[in-house]
Amino acid sequence: MNKQNKIVNHIKSYAVTYLFIALSIFFIVVSGLDLNYVASQLLLRLNRNAFIVLALIIPIVAGMGINFSITIGAMAAQIGLLLTISWGVTGLPGILLAGAITLPLASLFGFLIGKLLNKMKGQETIGSLILGYFANGAYQLLFLFIFGTFIPLSDKVTIVGASGVQNTLNLTGSVGLYKALDGILQIPFSMIAYIIAGVVAVLSVVLFVRKKLTTQKLVLAIVGAALVVCVLQIPFVSGLFSGAGGRQMIRVPVVTWLLIACLCVFNTLIMRTRLGQKFRAVGQSQTVANAAGINVDKTRVIAIVISTVLAGWGQIVFMQSDGIGTFQTYAAHEQVGLYAGAAILVGGASIDRATNLQALVGTFLFHSLFITAQSAASNLFGDSAVGEYFRAFLSYGVIAIALVIYAWRGAKKTKTGGLDLTKVEKN
Repeated sequence: MNKQNKIVNHIKSYAVTYLFIALSIFFIVVSGLDLNYVASQLLLRLNRNAFIVLALIIPIVAGMGINFSITIGAMAAQIGLLLTISWGVTGLPGILLAGAITLPLASLFGFLIGKLLNKMKGQETIGSLILGYFANGAYQLLFLFIFGTFIPLSDKVTIVGASGVQNTLNLTGSVGLYKALDGILQIPFSMIAYIIAGVVAVLSVVLFVRKKLTTQKLVLAIVGAALVVCVLQIPFVSGLFSGAGGRQMIRVPVVTWLLIACLCVFNTLIMRTRLGQKFRAVGQSQTVANAAGINVDKTRVIAIVISTVLAGWGQIVFMQSDGIGTFQTYAAHEQVGLYAGAAILVGGASIDRATNLQALVGTFLFHSLFITAQSAASNLFGDSAVGEYFRAFLSYGVIAIALVIYAWRGAKKTKTGGLDLTKVEKN
């Protein structure tokens, strides 16, 4: 009975994720798109979006909900990219310079956001969303009037004969920022899969020998690695990724994925530090954390600062990996918070809990629907525009569902005197 309750609770907790898995499979089949195209587009979108989605985890753990104000971090990154292009710094040095400029700007913005959200306790998710809209107005003023008028910039980025920044900036050619990270080293997907499988197997054996891994987990790890190798031997699968039959060979940008992996490690390690324990304590109960001597407001501000800086760097990763190699100066940041928030919720996260795996799975599922929605809608309804409407419904709908579930759990917890029944195992 206890096992049955665990299964039921698991399904309830991840109902949205399972629904999106089913929808993803259905849309891929109905769309009629070539699987090689879907796989290559998914990898591109994961490259571009995973870092930003992972930036949401720390505020969630700290009990501040979905930090939609990461949009402001993206604005800081775009200011850094604009100055980099104006000053003529190209390639990898240009990306590093943009990241260096983003750091103090995003830190300042994150500090101010955190201070304001401390005045809106209990309403942080909605508050950060409104903050993003407010900041967008200030951003438009900065780029339309202040830049080029009070802050001089080169003719490469400003509107000739008028004030303000050009609507679209090119990142390719002599600018050299397009794929400045992605283009450093790219390895075929199948080779990366073999390497990862080998590393997992060897690492599992080492941990088992050091008695840090159980026999059951060792067997699961080795079997999983062997399955990956065996699946890649299937002609259809190997052809899907290797470019056989005139298809595109799918390559993995190693440096970009190393950055994503580093952020996953950072999120894991910081939770094991004293600061990470403070994040958890504040997220579980601000009253208890305050009684334990934790400066709740300061901890919450630190969480938002880290998230805003990471989101800024994530926006730089996104921009350099953008498929068309352009910088939409006035609109590139607008959907950052919405899409990242929806993606992490699709992966099984909630307003008060999130993990690296949920962020990555959510990004995969969310964007698999984005890739196939138009073609699927065209085949089903004869109108690809339906796919665009579905995308908007998807983004706002999953966030609305998460807020409703969170409110429901909060009400249920209040009725039971502070006991969250969803976390109680019934014998």
